[in-house]
Amino acid sequence: MPLDTAHPLNSLGFAKPPAETRVVVAMSGGVDSSVVAAQLAEEGYDVVGVTLQLYDHGAALAKKGACCAGRDIHDARRVAEEMGFPHYVLDYENVFKDAVIDEFADSYLGGATPVPCIRCNERVKFKDLLETAKDLEADCMATGHYIQRKMGADGAELHCATDAARDQSYFLFSTTAEQLDYLRFPLGHLPSKDATRALAAKYGLSVADKPDSQDICFVPNGDYASVIRKLRPEAAAPGEIVDMNGTVLGTHDGVINYTIGQRRGLGIGGLADPLYVVKLDADTARVMVGPKEMLATRTVPVREINWLGDEPMMSRDAWKIAVRVRSTRPPTDAILRPISATEATVELTLPEEGVSPGQACVFYDRDSSRIFGGGWIHKG
Repeated sequence: MPLDTAHPLNSLGFAKPPAETRVVVAMSGGVDSSVVAAQLAEEGYDVVGVTLQLYDHGAALAKKGACCAGRDIHDARRVAEEMGFPHYVLDYENVFKDAVIDEFADSYLGGATPVPCIRCNERVKFKDLLETAKDLEADCMATGHYIQRKMGADGAELHCATDAARDQSYFLFSTTAEQLDYLRFPLGHLPSKDATRALAAKYGLSVADKPDSQDICFVPNGDYASVIRKLRPEAAAPGEIVDMNGTVLGTHDGVINYTIGQRRGLGIGGLADPLYVVKLDADTARVMVGPKEMLATRTVPVREINWLGDEPMMSRDAWKIAVRVRSTRPPTDAILRPISATEATVELTLPEEGVSPGQACVFYDRDSSRIFGGGWIHKG
């Protein structure tokens, strides 16, 4: 569509006045998305707030530190009232259970360490909610994520947030080029979370001092095991703790109580050297332990790759990039060797500990803030 040269581009990149630009804001009820909605409303955009109800209210109301609960829906609605724009709550419980919770349980039982927040962005927020935004005839959808969208020679690019401590690129690598065309991330350039809270105070928002969410929204207090036990009761079957030779060192009360790299709480004391969980086998109900060096790996098999480079991934035999294999680790130098358009082997320059199936492997440009996408680590 040709640009209307009579109007300069507005702050969301459209050649028309803000009042004629409709933007759906995905509102979790937290300070970040509330600031986005308030800022765009103050700038004069035609803002529509949408909040997703992702799981049962009754279980959620008494819970602190998680997003999308009953309290958060109330907070999002209150911000919309304060700033004078419409707000809708959409019931996505069934979609969320099918697309996120069930896979979380199954992959955890398969010995993986899943990251459900990525699947939620990929399968719910940036898929169904994005389609809803289009149904509402919005020009774009904005979120409170700390990540940047920049225009390059070949279209919209995904870049890390200015504040490395808040950067959410690990959780958004699966955003496709088509979705990126439609999405906006107004907070990505801010220097700190303090700057966000200062904006919330400036707009007089009731959520200005609200604490950040910490847990996965359907996992109270970070207790994965209790959630899996409820969803898949068979996962609590007892079994053996063995070393790399198969020697039985002890017993356990369910593989769901363990994660790769775990050292404490194994219940097998009296050994000269500390042991770590190096493998989980749900089929045999075995937890394998070994020395710390068994956790280190340099070869990472990756599949379901979402590639965001300008050239096709398969156009080269090897790519020199940086990768992040856990959300809490900084990017490290690596070589990406494509196998197909959606599969590759990543060779790390230095070994990393605790690389676990079910986690994401996110690709970064070594020389800039750009994100080249990423994929899912599997057993190979």
